[in-house]
Amino acid sequence: MVTAKEVATATEPAALQVDDSLRFQQFQKLLRDRWRSTDDFDTQERHIVVVPSLSLDQEELQKIEGVNHYEERLLFSLIRLRNPNTHLVYVTSQPLHPSIVDYYLELLPGIPSSHARDRLTLFAAYDASRKPLSQKVLERPRLLERIRKAVDPQHAYMTCYNSTHWERELSLALGLPLLALDPDLLYWGTKSGSREIFRRCGVPHPIGSELVFSEAELATVTAEVWEQDPSLKRIVIKLNEGFSGEGNALLDLRKLEEYAPGNAEHGDRVRAIAKSFSCLSFQCDTETWEHFSAKIPVLGAIAEAFVEGDHKESPSVQGRITPLGEVEILSTHDQELGGPDGQIFLGCSFPARPDYRLEIQEMGQRIGEELARQGALERYGVDFIAVAKGDPAAPEWDLQAIEINLRKGGTTHPLMAMKMLTEGQFHQADGLFYTKQEQVRYYRASDNLQKPQYQGLLPSDLMDIIVTKQLHFNSISGVGAAFHLMGCLSEYGKVGLTCIGTSPDHAREIYDQVVAALDESTQA
Repeated sequence: MVTAKEVATATEPAALQVDDSLRFQQFQKLLRDRWRSTDDFDTQERHIVVVPSLSLDQEELQKIEGVNHYEERLLFSLIRLRNPNTHLVYVTSQPLHPSIVDYYLELLPGIPSSHARDRLTLFAAYDASRKPLSQKVLERPRLLERIRKAVDPQHAYMTCYNSTHWERELSLALGLPLLALDPDLLYWGTKSGSREIFRRCGVPHPIGSELVFSEAELATVTAEVWEQDPSLKRIVIKLNEGFSGEGNALLDLRKLEEYAPGNAEHGDRVRAIAKSFSCLSFQCDTETWEHFSAKIPVLGAIAEAFVEGDHKESPSVQGRITPLGEVEILSTHDQELGGPDGQIFLGCSFPARPDYRLEIQEMGQRIGEELARQGALERYGVDFIAVAKGDPAAPEWDLQAIEINLRKGGTTHPLMAMKMLTEGQFHQADGLFYTKQEQVRYYRASDNLQKPQYQGLLPSDLMDIIVTKQLHFNSISGVGAAFHLMGCLSEYGKVGLTCIGTSPDHAREIYDQVVAALDESTQA
């Protein structure tokens, strides 16, 4: 077993030449003793540093309104404070409003909020620039030192939203193991890496191309995908790294019928496709081909068959690879997608439909085990497209895996909210969630409840409206609404919520009641 003392020698002069990647891997081995599942009531001393940095393409992130408040989504990590000897440090770009922090602490069951508050330390970089939070912290040596002093390094680890070289560097600077993927393995969460994992696991996925880095190559491989299946109507062009569907564009092949396989030579088809790139349908209405194509030499791109269908669902499965190497399925969801072609994540419902819930869990387990063999750690999600076939009353579902996300995502915090509120657990045997009292619960969640008339509402106004309508989560009945992204509300008229009910219809009913209450209270 690697001890903290052995890892600490990496900071001594004799070990200064040790490769950072090796040092990082040594640190991560410490997680075997320091990490515990949130399902456990843990009375041991723990120190956790939460750095909810969205270390993704900052240009792509700016397409999301209120993205500067998305660091709030991991505030459900405060669930760890229900363990009486856990200390938590939460770092943000800008200071969190005290009322928002108080809201989460008051949601904690079984422990006085004042007791939890005494074990919570908040730090801010006071920097609203377009840089990942982890980079901002690294640029502030005094802030780094304050974080170090706030935790006991013998009992501490760091966690984050997604892992990149910034998070690895911050982990090493703090001298703490990082509960996250080694950035050297990020390839497996790209579009091309996902396809390779699917192939290895025998998981069905759409036909597609290899990864390319130029417009000319992209036109060629797009033509080759079409030639594999001349019946295709549309092809998705995907940047190899994307966020919430923003890196996808759609090519309508029906407009190129004269160049279809059998109607034209390969070279003519390639040239026609290349010309059509300027007319792609983008998921973000401000995107252009000129801007999109500039990222191809940097990120790479693939072409993939668009899955058609009159009745489609977008399920996903979430899993975790623990520091002990165990693969656990955490949840399934049916995702609500929007945007011009239904590729932008808007919200989700838990669990996924019973028709295919256990099937995607099984495929998700296989994928997780392959990721674990590659050395992956912590959260992963797999997105699918499900197309109904046959009798509409009792359809069979054709399932196609679309991509792997090696990070926390839009379906992470709703499950954390339900865990925090109900003290329950997910049961993999049937894919359902049971409260502490063994009652089944469902939820409908969204990051994107947004209307212009909500602008100007303060978090306290939101609470006034919801409490008056008796829609806030009730710990006795175990149903109601909980909120996140409340920092977005006043400026952007946008808020996130998780509505927990006794059935899928009940959860959606609570969601609709929340919307109706906000609409009624903000009428002009």
